[in-house]
Amino acid sequence: MIDMIGNAIERVKTQLCSTRPGSRLDRPGFPFLNSDHCLTIPGLVDVHVHLREPGFSYKETIKTGTEAAAHGGYTAVCPMPNLNPVPDTAENLSAQLELIKRDSVIRTIPYGSITRGEKGEALSDMEAMAPYVVGFSDDGRGVQSGEMMRSAMLLAKKLGKPIAAHCEDNSLLFGGYIHTGTYAKAHGHRGISSESEWKQIERDIGLVRETGCSYHVCHISTKESVALIRKAKADGLDVTCETGPHYLVFTDEDLIEDGRFKMNPPLRSKADREALIEGIVDGTIDMIATDHAPHSREEKSRGLEKSAFGVVGLETAFPVMYTKFVKTGVITLEKLIELMSINPAKRFNIDVSDDFAVVDVEKLYRIDDNDFLSMGKASPFVGMQVYGKCLLTVCGGRTAYADPMFQAERKDR
Repeated sequence: MIDMIGNAIERVKTQLCSTRPGSRLDRPGFPFLNSDHCLTIPGLVDVHVHLREPGFSYKETIKTGTEAAAHGGYTAVCPMPNLNPVPDTAENLSAQLELIKRDSVIRTIPYGSITRGEKGEALSDMEAMAPYVVGFSDDGRGVQSGEMMRSAMLLAKKLGKPIAAHCEDNSLLFGGYIHTGTYAKAHGHRGISSESEWKQIERDIGLVRETGCSYHVCHISTKESVALIRKAKADGLDVTCETGPHYLVFTDEDLIEDGRFKMNPPLRSKADREALIEGIVDGTIDMIATDHAPHSREEKSRGLEKSAFGVVGLETAFPVMYTKFVKTGVITLEKLIELMSINPAKRFNIDVSDDFAVVDVEKLYRIDDNDFLSMGKASPFVGMQVYGKCLLTVCGGRTAYADPMFQAERKDR
């Protein structure tokens, strides 16, 4: 796998771009690359984003969300179905597909919902949507009925599509909004137990064992989740999972009374973070996904208790992961590319073979939400010093994002 990644990177460098000073891409109209710190990487793939359209365009649009993704080096994203209308029929899905066709600047392949309206009461029209979606999810809420999930898994298997599960047992939430841990106890907040996540993963793994469904677990955050998925893989089950950069960097001890630290699942304990890091090192965790979830400034200005769940991440994921884990030697660059491009593309059958991004890996800069192209600004990484500034993103032969320095150079030529 490492050799394949290395060869892919070298092929892109050779065919499309040299990172030598003064060189240029060999396709007409592309800008000069003028830094020997530039690294060419395959286009990144995020299988868990929220683009908020149709229905919530005051938070984000297909256009702004995919522009933000391109700014972060992504050439493919998979938006979740908690929209209005929910894509639970071919007709409802078509509204989203038309917006994608019109406004997306990169590859955008949506999910269909598992249940009608994501209410957990009846299956969506999965068969009609299957040709147009990457898989099925009720992201934002767990499917509470085991029998409903079993039926969904059997149909998804028949259709050859994965189930991407938001695992959350509502009976174990008790009105919580941050992790049941150090910060919650010290400041009188209601906590979300780890069990609310891993108990539903445990249930679903049992259903996978029964149905043979391709099953993907969204945004895992607990050590128990890692252990369950590790065991499932050892047993030969078709199970994969993702975690987010924020769960790998922060714990609940880093919380402050600020909505940009509130997401679901919440930031967990140090032991949970250590288990997640071990999971990306040993391959238990297959991919990094941002769960990019933009909200308006007002919705994120109400502190930990009352702010909306969700933070943005498309424009910070690669530099944060590169700075915190590659430059420190925790994982190799090749491993990071596996986690952020190769593995998600392979698992969800997304072709990004013609796509790449160019990153200045020696550029140290401070993350500033004023630089975000996303309409959402709430990020726990604001203020962090990072390496790895995306300079150019090319998707399907087209420039999806170019740093202003390139645009200035093109005007000077």
